[in-house]
Amino acid sequence: MQTTQQSLWFETALLPEGWAQDVRIDVAGGRIVGVEAGAAKMGEAAGSVALPGVANVHSHAFQRAMAGLTEARGPTDDDFWTWRELMYRFLDRGGPDEIEAITALAFAEMLEGGFTRVAEFHYLHNDTAGAAYGDRGEIAGRIAAAAEQTGIALTLLPVFYAQSGFGGAAPSHGQRRFINDLDGFAELVGRCRDVTAPLADAVVGVAPHSLRAVTPEALAAMPGLTDGPIHIHVAEQTKEVDDCLAWSGARPVEWLLANASVDARWTLIHSTHATEAEWRGVVERQAVVGLCPITEANLGDGVFPAAAYAKAGGRIGIGTDSNVQIGLAEELRMLEYSQRLALRGRAVIADGGRSTGRALFDRALAGGAQAGGVEAAIAVGAPADIVALDTRGSVFAGRSGDAVLDSWIFGAPTGSVASVWRAGKQVVRDGRHIDRPAIEARYRRALATVLG
Repeated sequence: MQTTQQSLWFETALLPEGWAQDVRIDVAGGRIVGVEAGAAKMGEAAGSVALPGVANVHSHAFQRAMAGLTEARGPTDDDFWTWRELMYRFLDRGGPDEIEAITALAFAEMLEGGFTRVAEFHYLHNDTAGAAYGDRGEIAGRIAAAAEQTGIALTLLPVFYAQSGFGGAAPSHGQRRFINDLDGFAELVGRCRDVTAPLADAVVGVAPHSLRAVTPEALAAMPGLTDGPIHIHVAEQTKEVDDCLAWSGARPVEWLLANASVDARWTLIHSTHATEAEWRGVVERQAVVGLCPITEANLGDGVFPAAAYAKAGGRIGIGTDSNVQIGLAEELRMLEYSQRLALRGRAVIADGGRSTGRALFDRALAGGAQAGGVEAAIAVGAPADIVALDTRGSVFAGRSGDAVLDSWIFGAPTGSVASVWRAGKQVVRDGRHIDRPAIEARYRRALATVLG
């Protein structure tokens, strides 16, 4: 019989059935074994408002070190493609130690920002010369080590990348650290399972990078390599749409739905330039669209029609992608505001009469769980992944229930996450990761190497 190891008590908690008062959460073995509303307070409260942890559905953790370094305008128009060339040059330096240090800081900041799981879209496989490491799982192991140090739950998505453009174009020099063949990739997926085995609740899936980076034959092989989630970049930029039309006569999402076994295991990252017929096809397949609103704004990608898609029953996950900023509330705010700007309306993600903050949070929670290959709730049997808000600020005065979420997302300052428990262990206290000084010191040493 399992023995309760600890109990947490909150003034208010968001349970699957709605808001509840005076909630005790019993935890054993990293999972929730009991939830009781109306419970007597035990000692000091763990927090005033408890939320279930949300998964970050799309991250390239190493890009956190680039934040702020790509904002100088070049001699010509800047867009995703010019940014990508800067990113490639950034990869000329930095070995396994540096990648692990950068990843750990990004993961710690995700926890501080209210994410408790990350789907790491992992495509740095080779050394700086483009040669495979003796252990194909070298960098995957470093990502797992960063997850272990920080405590974040990990959905590891090794990326298959074999060509530089539609029709089998040869890889460029800047892509040398990404490139793999199918045999090498299958070995890598196996190593990802090995290196994540010691982690609690780890999930391994696969990620064909994009239609431009894989052949149709390779794409067809991906579902057979995993029983976990499958993620792919698709239709992020108009050039990608034009190039896909020139290659196949079809648009990227259109081609994917017609030629791949897209279902609830799949997450389509960005899908920015999907037509209504295409996103309705995604709804029918019950796949998730993974949106990264801050990165999409930073890169000037465009705006996915999230309001119409959500109202049609579409499933949405939220990611931080390039990690130029990291925070769940910030991403949700940007998502809603981008829709308001595009539609010239207000409260566009919410259904009629419903709180916008609650609608955004619920969609991110459900879509993140599906995309991450897990369950997420403050409920018996679920991982004990709990986020407590700091509601002492004036912006929360007089708020309760859904108004707390509205105030957190649209009115509160950055840093309103007070505490985070991951698998029952407290990893954030007073808004800071418990191991932040050591993580940050190692990050600074890594940056001295990468940027020196």
